[in-house]
Amino acid sequence: MIRMIFDRDRWIEIWVTITRNKTRSLLTCFGVFWGILMLVILLGAGAGLKNAVLGETEGVATNSVFFFSDRTSMPYKGFNKGRSWNIRNRDIEAIRRDVEGVDQVAPMIFGASGDKNVVFGVNSGTYQVKGVTPAYFQIEVQDLLYGRLLNEIDERERRKVCTIGESVNDALFHGNDPCGKYIRVNGLYYQVVGVTKSRSQAVNIGGRSDESVCIPFNTLQQSMHLGDIVYFFGVSIFPSEDIGAIIAHIKQILFAQNEIAPDDPQALMVINIAEMFQTFNLLFTGIDVLIWIVGMGTLLAGIIGVSNIMMVTVKERTKEIGVRRALGAKPFDIISQVMSESLLLTAMAGLLGLSAGVFLLDFINRLLLAMPSDEIIIKDPSVNIQTAVIATVILLVCGLLAGLIPAWRAMQIKAIDALRDE
Repeated sequence: MIRMIFDRDRWIEIWVTITRNKTRSLLTCFGVFWGILMLVILLGAGAGLKNAVLGETEGVATNSVFFFSDRTSMPYKGFNKGRSWNIRNRDIEAIRRDVEGVDQVAPMIFGASGDKNVVFGVNSGTYQVKGVTPAYFQIEVQDLLYGRLLNEIDERERRKVCTIGESVNDALFHGNDPCGKYIRVNGLYYQVVGVTKSRSQAVNIGGRSDESVCIPFNTLQQSMHLGDIVYFFGVSIFPSEDIGAIIAHIKQILFAQNEIAPDDPQALMVINIAEMFQTFNLLFTGIDVLIWIVGMGTLLAGIIGVSNIMMVTVKERTKEIGVRRALGAKPFDIISQVMSESLLLTAMAGLLGLSAGVFLLDFINRLLLAMPSDEIIIKDPSVNIQTAVIATVILLVCGLLAGLIPAWRAMQIKAIDALRDE
């Protein structure tokens, strides 16, 4: 078998046979070339669409869920329906302590956002003020441009420090390093310890991070005289955990500690980011399956064309096959000859199509990079190495299958009948 693969004369003979009718071979190859090209382009476009959609949510934990209180819709233990209630610090501690499977718990409150509420020198602006814990930066991941993020020591000691978003830094400090300087936020001074840049363009927790000032949760809670009120909180959940069961457990704790009917459907609002990402993943899995079906259908049409041409070739070479059989050619020699021709045709056309598809996707990506980001509907259209390998394997298998029926037809030809063929 190995000797046959490296038999130079054999491959020269196959090449001569293929090039004997150049037009027919070229048209046959084009069907396979077009099929694999369309498969690569469709896969690249699907990947680009997925990158564009999920890129808008980059930085937000895909396994996160957010909770905030609302008016009750059911009377309970002497309380009328329509009662307003607040999440408290004790609720956050109970969730951290009692709910298994929760990775991070990030409570949040907001400061006043009046006109020009953030000031440095003669520069000022109106920005969102957030009271957050260090866990917030684990759920909404941000890039650090200068300094550091808020930490547990800031939280525990109620330090008057803050991080500011990129837009705030541009307005107050013209994009320079502001760490160590003091800004006035709602009449109080806070030292800037870091500058952050949001990764996500579509999902922002409590307002755009680039236009926000983040202050330690306990510090802002104390300075605003909020007692132990929490406006809302987010949790991130370990990947292997049952999200629905954890949400139910959190509801149970909140309702029990705040005298709310266990089956009240309105008292607690839940935004399930994890479920949204699962929906996205299912959607793009469906798109990938559809692309493979359409692409493989196009490729199959080209393979059928190769098989038909090989049938014609076997018919034209009936006498030649008869001579080979009469001279003692083994069945394997006849089969391998036909299948090798089919494989070579398919491999050449397919690899050219694969290469053309990759280069075309790269060209399209370069054009997209030159366009304004808000006009791009696909991002980084490409195929990864695993997909390329799978496509190549499918191509080679299809090449062998395309030659299987013609090879079997060649084996049915009897030497005496072939020699009499006109």
